Amino acid sequence: MAVSGIFPAGAADQASAPPPVGLKEAVEQTVADGFPGAVAYARRGERESRTAAGLADTASGERARPDQRFRIASNTKSFVSTVLLQLEGEGRLSLDDSVEKWLPGVVQGNGNSGKAVTVRQLLNHTSGIYDPTEEREFFAPYLERKDWDYVYTPREVIARAVRHKPLFAPGTGWSYSNTNYLLAGLVIEAVTHHSAPSEIRRRILTPLGLKDTSFPVTDPALHGPHLHGYDLAGQDVTRFSPSYDWTAGAMLSTVDDLARFHRALFTGKLLHPAQQRELLTTVRFPKKPAYGLGVQRMDVPCGSEPDSARISTWETDGAGPGFTSLSLTTADGERQLILAANVYDLGAELKGERPIPQSEGVGKAQRAALCD
Repeated sequence: MAVSGIFPAGAADQASAPPPVGLKEAVEQTVADGFPGAVAYARRGERESRTAAGLADTASGERARPDQRFRIASNTKSFVSTVLLQLEGEGRLSLDDSVEKWLPGVVQGNGNSGKAVTVRQLLNHTSGIYDPTEEREFFAPYLERKDWDYVYTPREVIARAVRHKPLFAPGTGWSYSNTNYLLAGLVIEAVTHHSAPSEIRRRILTPLGLKDTSFPVTDPALHGPHLHGYDLAGQDVTRFSPSYDWTAGAMLSTVDDLARFHRALFTGKLLHPAQQRELLTTVRFPKKPAYGLGVQRMDVPCGSEPDSARISTWETDGAGPGFTSLSLTTADGERQLILAANVYDLGAELKGERPIPQSEGVGKAQRAALCD
């Protein structure tokens, strides 16, 4: 599907308008509450604004800026689902194809069966396939041996996953699993005979002009202007192999590029109407999110009280070593907020502890950017 000419040339490079009332203060609060730095992009109609607070690098004292790159972690998933939906729109696969059809023998053993799992169930996390990245042992090469360059291949991670029984029969429950999106990446490669990163680049990054977005496979470093990432103790964990996350969360981007991609995605510029409907069709299970295909429906409260009015949004987010980020687009496509901050403590998460500082700044930023 052709996507060139979606936006005016240079739209992402226009000077920022003043941020919505309260957004600058909300971003500053996230820093006051313990994040070294935070950056944000907001859009209302055609008016774009950007703001930043704190430090990109605590060692050098470099200030945080909205143009700096960061690891977007699971925001990657919406890029992956978009490519698979485009392939379906081209008649090259069906989301109701079994995983076995495209990846014979990859999902089997211990009650796992690729014949019983569909591509759609990978994308909406109803496959029941186990996620080994929730285990502390999985991250021992990094967190215990400090081998920040250690490489896991996607197939190694999947092999670890299928050593475990499924969490539930496919389609009968919901559980977020990075394994699902590693398998989705392999399906892209099986269908196209090209690497998944190259398909994302050809189909999304290049047509949309996302020049600051990239997909490292094994390179543990961030290059060019970037935020440094930290754990709760203030240790710099910017250098970290993205290999284990691959199509589940290895990409790098900026707040502007994420906004540009999601604006195109949620306003129907990247997919045929049938696939757009599939993207936004959510599954409903008790006490689980309204999850579509790599995206989530979320109602944002426009006040601090429980009975406050709410605004409907489409959301993606990402959390991984050193970085946390959030992207929200209102259901009518008219307003956006992308917020990124540079703390995420993987070790704390694996111990069941809160991995980021406690702050009301994020909620205040949402209200400032999205509500009247």
